[in-house]
Amino acid sequence: MAFPRNSLRAFLSHAKSTVATAIRQKEKVTLVVGNESADLDSFTSSLLYAYIRSLAPPRAAFTPLYIPVLNIPASDISLRPEFTALFHHANITASHLVTLDDLPPFTDLVHVLQPENTRWILVDHNKLQGELGSVYSSQVYGVIDHHEEENAVPQDTDPDPRTIEKCGSCTSLVVRYCKSTWDAISSSSLSSGAGHAQGDSLVDDGAVSRTWDAQVAKLALSSILIDTANLTSKDKVEQVDKDAVAYLEAKIQFSPKVAKIWDRTEFYREINSAKKNIQDLALKDILRKDYKGWTENGKKLGMSSVVRPLDFLAEKAGNENPETSRGEALDEIIERFMSQRDLSIFAIMTTSTSPEGQFRRELLLQCRADGADIASRFEKESTNQLGLESLPIDDIEEHDGATESKSGICWRKVWLQKELGKSRKQVGPLLRNAMK
Repeated sequence: MAFPRNSLRAFLSHAKSTVATAIRQKEKVTLVVGNESADLDSFTSSLLYAYIRSLAPPRAAFTPLYIPVLNIPASDISLRPEFTALFHHANITASHLVTLDDLPPFTDLVHVLQPENTRWILVDHNKLQGELGSVYSSQVYGVIDHHEEENAVPQDTDPDPRTIEKCGSCTSLVVRYCKSTWDAISSSSLSSGAGHAQGDSLVDDGAVSRTWDAQVAKLALSSILIDTANLTSKDKVEQVDKDAVAYLEAKIQFSPKVAKIWDRTEFYREINSAKKNIQDLALKDILRKDYKGWTENGKKLGMSSVVRPLDFLAEKAGNENPETSRGEALDEIIERFMSQRDLSIFAIMTTSTSPEGQFRRELLLQCRADGADIASRFEKESTNQLGLESLPIDDIEEHDGATESKSGICWRKVWLQKELGKSRKQVGPLLRNAMK
């Protein structure tokens, strides 16, 4: 039975209680999950797909309810100020979200949430990684993604999609897939009346449902606008992104309550400003805020994306440990970060704006002794492709691989990346190919 027409807030509350019941009673469950970095695109992609799909599930669905799972513990939501900024636009709070804390502990996972009782739909990645991947990779039955194809999802995923396509934002692909269903749901103007219980003062059910649609549209717009710099990034924007923005803005205009205060540019600035507000985070939390990890040939690679330049990270490290130089403080924090994750190779990719207003990308790559050959291979194969130029930064020393530093670093280089259109979606596969 489909979830009755209702707000995103009510849907998430129902999903949270349903997953708890399914785990307790060993019932079947369908989970929609984004990648391990749990960035804004993964967040909105999973919520939009699960919400629309649950309102009109296909007849052959494994379960009628699709549950969105944020691929981090609940405590890590606070590391993402852009989420907090977005919540009030969608009339939800962090407590409504299903996170890894709502699943059994990893040690009990396979026994409590048995793989055969699950189906997983991936958004914003196309290979289930980490602890979830070690248990449930064979239970993936659908994907919508804009990263490089990893051939980890079966070709036949009916009744759910198998879409892997280049574009600025995965959420754009989800919008395209769901919009005919969404339009059919909206036109029916069905409502359970829960909107009134949440404080809406609208009179008719049609107006209530249009407000719900506008709230979901703003949620989806946030990641598309962030990932495409409000549709200005020529290297990222595809037609599907433009179409999705037009479609979602039309949803907003259908709600007089929301449309009268809607300003896309101001909305983008609000969310983008919140995303860049990492000043109060500890450096270790900045590194794990937008982190992804992979294992290739027995070696582990980690990549952190950061919205401030490397000099900012060195300065923050020095402020956190004023008894030593900022370079030594940065070395110590990165070494600890790598050790905790057993990484052979670690990359930090930064984005920032120069004092002249120019967009910049910087890349720091370092490794232990067992990764020195891989790092050298990556440099040789990818320098031209990424436009890498050596970038001297005060107190951040490079290492050539001949000897280990006292902090355990064997090889480290820092570059200015001139090919600005190449994000982690492109740099990650290049590093992983160098590991094979």
